[in-house]
Amino acid sequence: MAGLIVISTFGCNAGLVLAGPRVYYAMAEDRLFFRRAGELHPRHRTPIFGLAVQAVWASVLCLSGTYNQLLDYVIFASVLFYFLTTLALFRLRRKRPDLPRPVKAFGYPVVPGLYMVAAAALMVVLLVRKPLFTWPGLIIVALGIPVYLVWRRSALRSG
Repeated sequence: MAGLIVISTFGCNAGLVLAGPRVYYAMAEDRLFFRRAGELHPRHRTPIFGLAVQAVWASVLCLSGTYNQLLDYVIFASVLFYFLTTLALFRLRRKRPDLPRPVKAFGYPVVPGLYMVAAAALMVVLLVRKPLFTWPGLIIVALGIPVYLVWRRSALRSG
């Protein structure tokens, strides 16, 4: 079982290493993150700096020996953002019904609505049953809001 957990951990690590730098790249392109994160490798056209930083950080976290705690910190924020993304689907369809829909939401509005109910229930359970991990994880995410607002204001001022 421990071997399967290690394989799963490294698989998750690989996903984080490959996905995270692309988010950094997009944020840097919008001038909402360090400029260096928006630079692409000349030959491979990949965000090499972001890949390297993400690989090191994900590896440090995996080797920290606190995988369960890290998972507990992250899961609430992840479910919260999935919930908000689904909520954005409803809002976008209401505010901009004219936009093309190249990707369809299966079973809309029932399936996404049921997902939101399940996600909300899971968040309530996590807040009640695992408060020592849920609240600090939520606070860590919330600390990013003022940083984002300051960075955005700076990007808007610089043109």
